[in-house]
Amino acid sequence: MPKLVAIAYKTVKHGPMKEVLCANVTQHSGVEKDVFGRPGKRQVTVLSLQQWQTACQSINTDLVWTIRRANLLVDGLSFGPADVGKQLRIGDLSLEITGETDPCKKMEMAHPGLELALTPDWRGGVTCRVLNDAMIHLGDPVTRD
Repeated sequence: MPKLVAIAYKTVKHGPMKEVLCANVTQHSGVEKDVFGRPGKRQVTVLSLQQWQTACQSINTDLVWTIRRANLLVDGLSFGPADVGKQLRIGDLSLEITGETDPCKKMEMAHPGLELALTPDWRGGVTCRVLNDAMIHLGDPVTRD
């Protein structure tokens, strides 16, 4: 069964990602303490472990997932265009998938070739809107519907 394997946030723009074991996620602030968690279509970003690994393999490297600067890492799901509008449930949390997290120049600065490696097949993850407030924990089950 798909599950949540990592949680991270950044407290300042361009700042380091801080990994945590659990997080409060709210409609008001996204992943609590994240600088970009304000309400909107890009409130929380979710990355697929499998798609991240595929991107890294395509450039023959093994990079830590936080280089992608996503909030949540899930194992056992991949994302694509058909997911827009679907709900992603992580434990008691419900998110609406609003679109693709487009890779940017920051990825190229992090590692040569990474931006291009993340471009196909939604490997860069998805953007989400928070639908309810909930505490999430590593290991929480993940479903999509």
